[in-house]
Order: sequence, then C-alpha cells, then structure tokens
Amino acid sequence: MDGDLGTPDRVRAHYGRPNPRSLLKQLDRIDTHARRFIGLSPFVVIASADADGRADATPRGDAPGFVAVLDERTLLIPDRPGNNRVDTMLNVTANPHVGLLFMVPGIVETLRVNGSARLTSDPTLLAPLAANGKAPSAGLLVSVRDVYFHCGKALIRADLWNPERYVPCTEVPSLGRILADQLKDISVEESERRIADGYVNRLY
Repeated sequence: MDGDLGTPDRVRAHYGRPNPRSLLKQLDRIDTHARRFIGLSPFVVIASADADGRADATPRGDAPGFVAVLDERTLLIPDRPGNNRVDTMLNVTANPHVGLLFMVPGIVETLRVNGSARLTSDPTLLAPLAANGKAPSAGLLVSVRDVYFHCGKALIRADLWNPERYVPCTEVPSLGRILADQLKDISVEESERRIADGYVNRLY
C-alpha cells in the first residue's frame, strides 16, 4: 500500500536519521537538572501496558515535588485515593515497563523518564510522602533506565500555558453530567454531588 509506514525500515527511511545530539542527551540516571525539574513538577503522566501489550496512560498530580527522587536511579510515586480501577498498578504486576512524562506549568520543555516499576506498600518508604496528614497506602518504585529532556515544540504549538487559550468551563459538560448521561444510573444532580464530594473530601 502506498504510504504505508508499517515497518521499522520504512519509518526510518521516511524520517531519516535522528540528530546525533538527540541521542547523546539520553542519560541513564537522574542528574542535577532532572532532579530539579522533578522537584518543580506537580504533574506526571504514567504510561504502562498489560501483559498483552495493551497500553494505558494515567495522570498523577499533587504539590510540586510530590514524586520523590530516592537516588539517581530510583523514583517513588505516591498513589493517592482514586476510583480503585488501579489500571497502572495491575499493569506493572504483569509488565513492569513504564514511561513517565513530567510537566512544569509555564515551562514548554518536558522530562521523559523510562524504566521499570513495582508496587510497594512499605510504610517506611511511604511515610515521607504524606500529604494533608495522610501517607499513601501504596506507591510505584521506578527503576530508571532512560532520562532525557524533550524539546518544547509540542507545547509551543499547543500554546498550552497561555491563559488566553483556556477553554471556558461552560464549553465542556461537567463530569457529573457526562457520567449521568453515559451510565444512566442516577440523576445529573446526584452524579454532580458525588463528584463534588470526592473533590473536597477524598483527595487524600
């Protein structure tokens, strides 16, 4: 099929060779710059996959620096209360490979970290990650394999941090309404009440 790029050779032929500096910037540890960036980051996306390779990406967020740098090759990501789907946690028990994307508001560059993860409930490790007086019941220990800064072209094109581009809340239905429409099990009012209660009383 014309235009099919379904093999590694075709992909490489289409895009050409990478800039050598884009390969040299990849480190196998968390250096001073990466540590600083993680310390400023309130948000990370975790990509994982199950045993069959079906991929998933989930957001994690908290106060800046909520992801702990235990040493230059180990991160600890606290798991705060959620909906108990625990997709990421189940994935890493079968397939430990993960990719992390750290973001810092106002900074167009991002930090990518790849490695392997395992779930821990060790209270000694988790106690320092307490927030609002509550330690997480579990966390992801990530053994770092690759660390590199990603250029800002994507966020520049998206104009992501420009307040003038923020979408008014009225442009998107509330999550309570969306779930009420999709699940059809409770009223919109009750659905919105549950969502609001969770945001106030079940963050930690």
